[in-house]
Amino acid sequence: MARRSRRTPMVEAPLMDHLEELRLRLFYMLGFWAAGAALAWTYRGPLLELLKHPIRFAKGEVNLVAIQLTDQLFVSLSVALWGGLIVALPFMLHQVWLFVMPGLTATERRWAVPFILGAGLSFGLGTVFCYQIILPYAVPFLVDFLDGAVIVNLNIAQYISQILTYLAVFGLIFELPILAFLLTKIGLVNARMLGSVRRFAFVIILIVSAIITPTSDPVNLMLMAGPLYLLYEVGIIVSRFAAPRPVAVEQEELEV
Repeated sequence: MARRSRRTPMVEAPLMDHLEELRLRLFYMLGFWAAGAALAWTYRGPLLELLKHPIRFAKGEVNLVAIQLTDQLFVSLSVALWGGLIVALPFMLHQVWLFVMPGLTATERRWAVPFILGAGLSFGLGTVFCYQIILPYAVPFLVDFLDGAVIVNLNIAQYISQILTYLAVFGLIFELPILAFLLTKIGLVNARMLGSVRRFAFVIILIVSAIITPTSDPVNLMLMAGPLYLLYEVGIIVSRFAAPRPVAVEQEELEV
């Protein structure tokens, strides 16, 4: 028992150091998010107008109404929090990098920065694609479904929540090449495996697109399925480059 009590501080010390470092990085990340949210709160009006933009493509009359007394407050908070997250994301990713960097090898550090930057860029491209391509077609399709026979009154809280959800979902979908890179690096998949199930993946993509697409027409379905399948093909290419090279090849390069 005496030996165990003497060894415990030696074992727990590194763990406590990591927990303290994690607490510090989380504190900084929350601080950056709070600062970004405060900035987004200042511009919540223009940000709300950006989220209302897809409605302007509708032919019929659309009114955004507040049903509950607190709807306007909750909408403003939601816009501020999401906007603040986007503003603070580069700084938050930097904190993640500072936390994991000491435990990485030289090779892993070489891939870490492109991985983090690629993840952020892919998420941004996904949200832009959704905002510029999907929503301008999907929202008017639903609003004008009866060709202007009814006046559409939308709960502003539900509308903003749905728009933000679609933006987040498309941002995550565009992470598929990054996911292929990560899974290849840890040895779970490879380019040959992904290529061999290409037809099966296409069927799955069609099913997923039909589920998450807000409309049932084939145009919007292909607007969703097309980029998804393209991202799958990009993931195969990324997986081919991310595959570990044979040891013999690396030794030949070192000898040269």
